[in-house]
Amino acid sequence: MTIKSTLKYLATLILTVLLTSGTAFASLTSESRAALSQLKSQNSAAAKVSSRALAVLVFPNVVKAGFMVGAQEGQGILFVQGRLNGRYRTVAASYGFQAGVQKYGYALFFMNQKAVDWINNTRGWEIGTGPSVVLVDKGMARSFTSDTLHSGIYAFTFDQRGLMAGLGVQGSKITRID
Repeated sequence: MTIKSTLKYLATLILTVLLTSGTAFASLTSESRAALSQLKSQNSAAAKVSSRALAVLVFPNVVKAGFMVGAQEGQGILFVQGRLNGRYRTVAASYGFQAGVQKYGYALFFMNQKAVDWINNTRGWEIGTGPSVVLVDKGMARSFTSDTLHSGIYAFTFDQRGLMAGLGVQGSKITRID
């Protein structure tokens, strides 16, 4: 192999990696926008929170699997006032009586500047530390009004598929990846 052909091969390889990562990022962004739009159209509480939120972090595809010991992972996009503001990863581990595989999404709505500053200024944080996070379940969503918004961050899970008990976002570690 000549130096010229080696350089051409490396240039092609680098270009392919760059184009593929851009496509994956663009795909994650469009999946996150679509998931947020669907969540707001199907959940009136999420729509109310969204109209008052300063930012939203959307993880459209989180996969959780386990047998006694479990793990979950997913990537998401932070939107600040509707504009892309970063890519994040969520991971968690668990143990106990569990078995199965599940796929779901979740969105975190940041309601005040302190909460937005928290995610922008920390290298990685765990849900349950820092600003309080309220997980809005179906029961709470029925009685949710704009007058009941008192927390810094609201979390909504959506699009659950699969068989696994114990869905929750508490203990998830979130880290910026770009």
